[in-house]
Amino acid sequence: MSQANATLSSMRVSYDAESLDAATLAATWHEQLREWFEDALRAEVHEPNAMVLATADLDGLPSSRTVLCKGFDERGLVFFTNYTSAKSHDLAATRKAAATFPWVSLQRQVNVRGEVEKVSAEETAEYWAARPRGSQLGAWASPQSRVVTSRDALESSLSGIERRFADAERVPVPPHWGGWRIRPDHVEFWQGQQDRLHDRLRYRRTDDTWTVERLAP
Repeated sequence: MSQANATLSSMRVSYDAESLDAATLAATWHEQLREWFEDALRAEVHEPNAMVLATADLDGLPSSRTVLCKGFDERGLVFFTNYTSAKSHDLAATRKAAATFPWVSLQRQVNVRGEVEKVSAEETAEYWAARPRGSQLGAWASPQSRVVTSRDALESSLSGIERRFADAERVPVPPHWGGWRIRPDHVEFWQGQQDRLHDRLRYRRTDDTWTVERLAP
């Protein structure tokens, strides 16, 4: 066994957080997520809105990447991206996604799964207006997920976009850019516990009814 593998096999973390019980959960998944998100903010978790987004293409080939959640409510979780990106092609093809908030320092994670939809143009415009100008220009300049010849090519593209909008007070939303919403039917709250008997409580939707279930770790 290599030194690296020997190190990996011996790595252990003891979980000792408070237990998670159905009786203490919020009435809805989004209220519970808000409570845990606020806990993450108070604990100064680095980028607490970062979530690992998993998609698959029509052949079943999975992909995952980290995106930033930019809002959530009873309708679902929202993130923004290029509509011509690989993730958007997957989402448009299957209309399904999963996402995980990996709050490792809190010995917690939240797993979400469900169908997806594009957010309205109004929602996209509202978020776009709050983005830094540099991020707006970058969204215009980058052909996300496509092969580029070099870093210089990207920077040249950005320079061209900067010249294009040099006299514009506001940079418009690109037609190829916007938001996706995951409309969950499963939301699992995971809390680490001793001896790997972790607490896993899941909100599951059937039609318009939500139930809470405990899952074996």
